[in-house]
Amino acid sequence: MNPVSSPDYLEGTDALSFSSLTLRDLLINNLSSLGYEKMTPIQAQSLPMMLEGSDVIAQAKTGSGKTAAFGLTLLHHLNPDRFAVQALVLCPTRELAEQVTQAIRRLARLMPNVKVLNLSGGIPMKPQLDSLKHGAHIIVGTPGRVQKHLNKASLLLNKLQTLVLDEADRMLDMGFFDEIKNVIAVCPKKRQTLLFSATYPSEIKVLASKFMLDPKRIVIEELPTDVDIEQHFYEVACASDKFPLLKALLLHYNPTSTLIFCNTKDQTTLLSSLLTKEGFSAIALNGDMDQVERDIAMIRFGHQSCSILVATDVAARGLDIKELPAVINFELAFDHDIHIHRIGRTGRAGSKGLALSLTTPADAERLCAIEMGLSQPLTWGNINTLNQTDLSIISPTMVTLSLSAGRKDKIRPGDILGALTKDAGLAGDMIGKITVAAIHSYVTIHQSQADKAYQYFQNGKLKGRKVHVKRLR
Repeated sequence: MNPVSSPDYLEGTDALSFSSLTLRDLLINNLSSLGYEKMTPIQAQSLPMMLEGSDVIAQAKTGSGKTAAFGLTLLHHLNPDRFAVQALVLCPTRELAEQVTQAIRRLARLMPNVKVLNLSGGIPMKPQLDSLKHGAHIIVGTPGRVQKHLNKASLLLNKLQTLVLDEADRMLDMGFFDEIKNVIAVCPKKRQTLLFSATYPSEIKVLASKFMLDPKRIVIEELPTDVDIEQHFYEVACASDKFPLLKALLLHYNPTSTLIFCNTKDQTTLLSSLLTKEGFSAIALNGDMDQVERDIAMIRFGHQSCSILVATDVAARGLDIKELPAVINFELAFDHDIHIHRIGRTGRAGSKGLALSLTTPADAERLCAIEMGLSQPLTWGNINTLNQTDLSIISPTMVTLSLSAGRKDKIRPGDILGALTKDAGLAGDMIGKITVAAIHSYVTIHQSQADKAYQYFQNGKLKGRKVHVKRLR
């Protein structure tokens, strides 16, 4: 199966317009109202094939526009008058499933009576069972929870037209092969299957050969040419010398937020602990953590009340961080694709990115693969030129508060902002990011005003009701 490289329909500027596709008018109109005019590379290459009904394997990174690509395909083929599950999207995590659910709902907002339902783990079963009794057109969910509903016969897939495996490589890394196989076993044999993956390991090839019909494969270059990333490699004699080098790099470059990659779960825990003991603000993110711990880690890092996140590749996938000043490879990735996927997280949104890699002589083979993939010599940094900054200068200045009220309580970000500025008397520039989740909300406050905000929520009210408040840092 040869990947598609430069299809004819990408020639000319008009071909990149959504209006050039055979999409139903309601979708075209909605895309225009949402400000979407030109397709991203993954959309331009995959949509014509998917709209024709072909099975497709698309290799593209997070943030490439793949959700809109398969979301538009599902909605174009959907018959809203036929109240049965016509499409299923399997995602590796609850967080990604929620992002995909919301994205599809936005794309479908001009289509009347389209019901999109999220069936993810880590959420109580009863509300999901109640929702399923009323039916749904599109299901988005995690493999384990979807299988659980199939076992209970609360979910029927006999009318399914399209199956999407989103971030398939991550689902396999997390050990979901059997669940995916069991879900597919109850899907109609005559269906369209769309597989999206950041990498293309042998496990994906096995999955495709078992469950897809003559799939077309599309590969999108992982690192866009317009991304501005300063990349340096630093070598030490042995692995035990890496931690002192890491400290020196953090103090020299002084990034406000840093994502550090390790290759094992144990290494993320050990490294975050060592950094914390040295006075850095660091937290681990790995697959051994429970859902609440993972949520808190991502909220703290995303709200910049924790400046360093130490993660594995699997755990870091699905992180939606638009501006990330620095990525550090404490351990090199095992292949070039994963290395590019890691460093491509920095330098987004028009900002300059920084990617640093710590190496030892034992990494020679991996370094050769990375250099060949980049098609240019590696840039080596000089350890002796690193300047040490006072650690207190780079410590986070923000504190994140967790509130026991969320979307289910009709809370909006403006309600929290209003309570803090009007009732608690905080200046607007003392308040950072506000995130409203299903049953909790999170607000970041400058540390100089954190006590004042905390006391207000302890004694005051949010939208007329008492809430519990706690510090996440």
